[in-house]
Amino acid sequence: MSSSTDFGELKIENTNISTRSTAELSSHQKTIVGSILDLFAGRPSLSKLQLWSDGAVFEDPITVAKGRKQYEPQWYGLQSAFSEIERLHHEVTSNGNPIEMDLKTRYVVKGIGKEQVIDSKIKVWTEGEKIVRVEDKWDGKLPESGIQDAFRRLNANSVPLMVSVPKNAEEDKQRGN
Repeated sequence: MSSSTDFGELKIENTNISTRSTAELSSHQKTIVGSILDLFAGRPSLSKLQLWSDGAVFEDPITVAKGRKQYEPQWYGLQSAFSEIERLHHEVTSNGNPIEMDLKTRYVVKGIGKEQVIDSKIKVWTEGEKIVRVEDKWDGKLPESGIQDAFRRLNANSVPLMVSVPKNAEEDKQRGN
C-alpha cells in the first residue's frame, strides 16, 4: 500500500490485517486500518496523517486531541516516550462506520524500562476518504470524571509544546518515517 503525496510516500507497514469473517474491509478501509496500526506502533508519518481531516479528534484515557495541531504530536510523541512498542494482537471486528478493532499492545517506557500491556477497543470514524475521529478505549473504557477530563485536555495542549512534528516529507524521512 504505497502512494505518493506532497507529504511523502504513504508507506503502510501493517498490511496483514486480521478481520472477523463478518468484517471484510474495502481497499480504502484496509489503508485506513493499516495506517492506524502503524500509528499505534509508533510509526507516524505526515502522509499517514493526511488520511485524517484537519478537525479530526483522537481520544484515549490520557488525551482528547482536537484538530491537527493536537493529534499529530500525540502520534509523534510515542517515538519519544517508548523504547519498544509491540503489537501482540489485533482483529477488526466491524467494517461499519465506525470501523471497530480490538488491539493489544506492549509498550516499554524509555529510560525506566517499565513495561505496560494495553488492551484497546478502537473505533475509527470516517467521512468520505478522511478519518474524522479515533477513540481508543483501554479495557473498553474512557474516563468519566471531570478531573480526568481536565487532565486529558491539559495533555492535548501540553504535548504539542514538547513534541515537534516534521514540517515536510524530507524532515519526516530524516526521522526515519
